[in-house]
Amino acid sequence: MAVQRAALHGMLLLAVAASGAAAAKVPAVYVFGDSTADVGNNDYLPWSIARADFPHNGVDFPGGRPTGRFSNGLIGADFLAIAMGFSGSPPPYLSLMAATAANSSSSEVTRNTTVAAAAAYMSGANFASAGSGLLDSTGSTISMTHQIGYFSDLKDQMSNRLSAGKVADSLSKSIFLISAGSNDAFDFFSQNRSPDSTAIQQFSEAMISTYDSHVKTLYHLGARKFAVINVPLIGCCPYLRSQNPTGECVEQLNQIAKSLNDGIKDLFSNLSTEMQGMKYSIGSAYQLVSSLIQNPHAAGLEEVKSACCGGGRFNAEIGCTPISSCCSDRSKYLFWDLLHPTQATSKFAGLAFYDGPAQFVGPISIKQLVEA
Repeated sequence: MAVQRAALHGMLLLAVAASGAAAAKVPAVYVFGDSTADVGNNDYLPWSIARADFPHNGVDFPGGRPTGRFSNGLIGADFLAIAMGFSGSPPPYLSLMAATAANSSSSEVTRNTTVAAAAAYMSGANFASAGSGLLDSTGSTISMTHQIGYFSDLKDQMSNRLSAGKVADSLSKSIFLISAGSNDAFDFFSQNRSPDSTAIQQFSEAMISTYDSHVKTLYHLGARKFAVINVPLIGCCPYLRSQNPTGECVEQLNQIAKSLNDGIKDLFSNLSTEMQGMKYSIGSAYQLVSSLIQNPHAAGLEEVKSACCGGGRFNAEIGCTPISSCCSDRSKYLFWDLLHPTQATSKFAGLAFYDGPAQFVGPISIKQLVEA
């Protein structure tokens, strides 16, 4: 009877996953990172202030509701997932866990909800957490180490219901999307306002060593296809402009971001030769933001310095809250709030990283990674 039940559970897992991703180009998308990729995990962290589950966030999301995304609507992870044939980013991992826990009032219900949750996971999960970084010391939300731990738990649930071969095959074809590093750079800069080249190099080396460890852990858990978004031109975010007496970009922060990105590029190049079957694509958020500031009309934008939602100088000395000033035409703004892009910018980025020119993505596009 137990064997029959296990077989039925496995069939349910495959059936739900297949029906949910019939048009998808890959079995699943697993998302890791910070607020640039968080779709609501931090809504389940009552102690965290790094949340976006209130207006004006989500004003352009279907239904006009806040979802935990730091945006007026969809974010880059949504547009990349849509390009792969999904309806948007996979759901926040903690939302699936909460739903499972809420419905688990008996052992039989526990088994059924766990199967349903595992079936949902088969098309992916989003582990990203606003405020987190590559380093465990960055932020107080869900660290990258913890995010990967959650993925390991998810894999265990899959392995309890599918053969090792089927799990390995699914994961090897899935996309592992990582968007992280900015918060680490912010933390470093807050403690080193005028870092010299040696300090920046030492910080970058520590970061890349940690990144190396995270990627290898994911690889050993079954990941093979990595879609990486590098560190944006963070010194040009509205908040940094608001803190600079000249109102210009903070170039020291941009230098830190560039150093990190050089390291990320070398790291993945080296890992792809070391680890059999590993493939990767790096979307350059740094280059994309730089390009849009220089030529905003390429994406139909007009305002590239001030935030759409906020307050104070550059509308960015405070964050986006229900009582903040909010622009009427979000499609013309590069930045939604003091740090994050608008839906319009995210859509442009998603298209550029998925199937755009080598200026924005390399050594292959994410589309080519999907098809590899």
